[in-house]
Formats: sequence, structure tokens, C-alpha cells
Amino acid sequence: MKLDTSGLESAAPVWGAPNEHVDGFSVAPTFELPNTTDFDGFQKEAIQMVKPAKGTTTLAFIFKEGVMVAADSRASMGGYISSQSVKKIIEINPYMLGTMAGGAADCQFWHRNLGIKCRLHELANKRRISVTGASKLLANILYSYRGMGLSVGTMIAGWDETGPGLYYVDSEGGRLKGMRFSVGSGSPYAYGVLDNGYRYDMSVEEAAELARRAIYHATFRDGASGGVASVYYVGPNGWKKLSGDDVGELHYKYYPVMPSTVEQEMVEVAGA
Repeated sequence: MKLDTSGLESAAPVWGAPNEHVDGFSVAPTFELPNTTDFDGFQKEAIQMVKPAKGTTTLAFIFKEGVMVAADSRASMGGYISSQSVKKIIEINPYMLGTMAGGAADCQFWHRNLGIKCRLHELANKRRISVTGASKLLANILYSYRGMGLSVGTMIAGWDETGPGLYYVDSEGGRLKGMRFSVGSGSPYAYGVLDNGYRYDMSVEEAAELARRAIYHATFRDGASGGVASVYYVGPNGWKKLSGDDVGELHYKYYPVMPSTVEQEMVEVAGA
């Protein structure tokens, strides 16, 4: 008995065989280069032309009780507000937080990736990774991708065996340790409030109010920041979300509308 295998044979022509349908594909595809004398400069200008404008406000600072972290929730694509409910404070583990500034996809992906690596470190070493170690891990990863178009400006805040820790890490592989940072287009306005009201010996309530007020003022002046001001506290027992207030409502909390008093009412006088 002979099996019929004609249905299994490929009808596609063998590559390199003469065929009128594939003659145009037998050579390597080519395209014209831009007519310019400075190709490197052309590439840089082209990248800047299609690069979307981004905006955000995030901040974090260390005080005697731990670390306070706050952020807004607006995502923008140039002049277009694409979302008012973005979660810009990402939980890496129960004792560590990361903030988002720059490209949303880049920040979310690499924070999730960092969370995986931190968990694997914990399983392998039977102890939680330090804030210093986690920030260095992220900085090393981003440094290996420098020049490839990543846009990340993040703060890693947490509590470990040595106490509170706060680091700034960016997509160029830069890493800074500090007591207070603000990142994003609204950061100059947030720094103004933060530097004016910051004290190391604040209570949790005072620190939360300072962070909330700094985010509010940044959203008031910066058009690319807005939405909800979220405030997190990281202490010896891990992180806890303290509040999430709409900045529109915060405006009337800080600047309540005062009822205007009428000096003199005009009364209609009946004709004589």
C-alpha cells in the first residue's frame, strides 16, 4: 500500500531557484540614506523630533521615623493628558518602594524586574536585600542599556537592617544617595516647598503633610503634573499608604474660598 504524500509537499519555491514571482526578493533589500553631510547629527535631531515630552512630580525624603514617598498620578503624551490615574509609586517588596519618572513602560518593566531579582536574592541568601544593594542592582542593569533609548528617573526608598535608605537612579546608570530628592518636570516647585519645610525631627503626620503640600504646589504650577497626590510611609514594619487626595480638592483645603461680604444692598424705592 502506497501512502499519498502529495498534500505534505511545500508549494513554496526553493530559495535561490529561478522563479518569476520571487526575482525581486533574491537580492538583499536596500534603502536610501538621508542626503546629509552630518549623519550623526541627523540621527540626534530625528530622535528629539519624535521623542514625546514627559511630565511628572515625585519626591521622597528621610526623617527620624523613616522615609516618606509621594507622587502625583498624571501621565502625559506631549500636550495631551493620557491618564489621571497612573500608579507612580511601585511596591518592590513589603519594605521597599520605587517611584516612576520618565517613560511609564520603562519604569514599570524595570521595577517589576527589580522586584523579581530582590525576591530571588531573598530566597538564595535567607535575608532581604538592602536598599543599597537593590539600587546598585538597578543602576547596573540600566547602565548596561545606556544609549539605547531608555527613559528612567527613579528613587528607591526602603527600610533594611541599617535603617532607612534613599537612592536616586537614572537610565544613564547614575546613582546618588541622599536625604531628600524630587524627580520630574514639577520637581523645582516641589523642592521649593520641601526645602522650606523640611526638618529631620518631624513626626509621621508632619512629614506626610509636607509631602502632600509639596506635590500639590507642583501640580498647581506644572501642567504635566496632576491627578491624585499619593503619600506612602516606609518604616521599620514596612511601607504603608497614608493618603491619596485629589489635588483639586487639596486646592480648596489650602486656599479656602472666603465668602465675600456685601457692603451695601441696593433697595428698590417705591415711587412717590
